[in-house]
Amino acid sequence: MAIQHAVLALLADGPSYGYELKGAFETAVGPQWGSLNIGHLYQILDRLARDELVRAERQAQPVKPDRVVYEITPAGRTELARWLAEPSPRSGGFRDDFFLKVTAAARSGSADVVRTVLANQRGYLLRELRNLGTLRREATDPVVELLLSAACRHVEADLAFLDDAETGLLDGARIRIPSARTAGADAVPGALPDGRAAGLAEGA
Repeated sequence: MAIQHAVLALLADGPSYGYELKGAFETAVGPQWGSLNIGHLYQILDRLARDELVRAERQAQPVKPDRVVYEITPAGRTELARWLAEPSPRSGGFRDDFFLKVTAAARSGSADVVRTVLANQRGYLLRELRNLGTLRREATDPVVELLLSAACRHVEADLAFLDDAETGLLDGARIRIPSARTAGADAVPGALPDGRAAGLAEGA
């Protein structure tokens, strides 16, 4: 996640300090992102300072401990402009935990296992979509509303994938692909001598 660039964007509006940046970030991105860990934020700020993208100045306070105020540098503005000008690839590519779960369910050879996995995920996604819809209706910041809209579209795409998986893997009460246990070791890359796919738990 390019949180360091989001921090640079916040500092582009003017100098700020840790907890103020934390609050500004959480307000800017809305509740769906979640809170920003203050320790992680200070690690980011330290890295930005080492890279000379921000400068840090310790300011004395009358009662409280000294406060470190951060200010974006010209190099930081150049880096922010570079980041904004580039497209953003998917940070995790197309590797997905649920896809691996579908793969394992399909290789079990059981249509019931596949249906259960897909049904459980569908229920979770529908609940997530309802929650996002509620947050979106309550949003007052147009940027936060856009982020929630993007989250809704991601969930809708995941729901469409479940439809594809159901159509592609199931034929009535039967599963369309051979089981790793019955297809033979040559049919499944990495299969064990008894036909089990390497890495799948016994009894899957």
